[in-house]
Amino acid sequence: MSRPFPRISRHRALQGTAVGVVALGLLLWWLLPLGEKPPSGTIVFSTGTPRGVYQEYGERLRTELGRDMPGLRVKLLNSDGSQENVQRVATGKADFTIAAADAVEEYELRHGRGAGRLRGVARLYDDYVQLVVARDSDIRSVADLRHKRVAVGLPDSGVRLIANRVLQAAGIDPHKDISPMPEGIDTGPDKLRQGTIDAFFWSGGLPTKGLVELARTSAVRFVPIEGELVTRLHSEGDAARYYRTTNMPESAYPSVQQGSAVPTIAVANLLMTRKDMDPRLTEWVTRTVIKSRDGIGAHVHSAQLVDLRTAIYTDPLVLHEGARRYYRSVKP
Repeated sequence: MSRPFPRISRHRALQGTAVGVVALGLLLWWLLPLGEKPPSGTIVFSTGTPRGVYQEYGERLRTELGRDMPGLRVKLLNSDGSQENVQRVATGKADFTIAAADAVEEYELRHGRGAGRLRGVARLYDDYVQLVVARDSDIRSVADLRHKRVAVGLPDSGVRLIANRVLQAAGIDPHKDISPMPEGIDTGPDKLRQGTIDAFFWSGGLPTKGLVELARTSAVRFVPIEGELVTRLHSEGDAARYYRTTNMPESAYPSVQQGSAVPTIAVANLLMTRKDMDPRLTEWVTRTVIKSRDGIGAHVHSAQLVDLRTAIYTDPLVLHEGARRYYRSVKP
């Protein structure tokens, strides 16, 4: 005969329930402030090009913001990329955006209009420079791009900024020694597939949807960007200090890399806004960014790297007061 389960007293059961309620309350307080009405209104979020990570991340984040703040309308604007994004927020054409740290620093060094109003919200994930060619191409290094037709990104993109610097570090004048093509991730893969360009630069999170599609339909490979180029970049100082040597892991594009990592460089992406943005709204946006990491990361792999411990490091931008409030509220 089996023993019956021990009877739990009503008092102990109530104690257990109370503990559970307290734990749930603490969790909800971390996710969403109890008893506080969510901010409402309209904000403009500048994203990126179709098939790029900025665009997909922006779309996913808009959904998450809608769940937390049902009265908030988020308008998404496509853009060339980081350089245009920084300019839009600085001049009030957008309220929030994502941009690479080197593009932010470059805008500040040029004393771009409104640069002093820029503020950080969170460090998100790293962009990796990806130099793509056809598998049977004779291009084996950045130096081999001389006299080739090379897509260097859209005019106001972060890709253009970093591609030009990488080319110069390799001794190539991006205006004279190559045929520069203004193609981004939305058009570059098709141009390479058609043979109308010889190579294209992309700087984005791993993996980027546009390159996943290219890898699935075409025979391509990645050209390594070796460490000595980064050393030359760093010697330039200023915005180049945000580049770091790294390897694109073999898991990024398995069918292309065939188990091999690819030497390259990376730069951090920052979620940013302006000093005059409402602190309460910015605090709520920051909270949503952090708590939605896993939900967005299930679709945008790069978002899995958003980390509360490193999100506060938004150099060269100081944290917005609203973001600072959030990080203080969850500090152990």
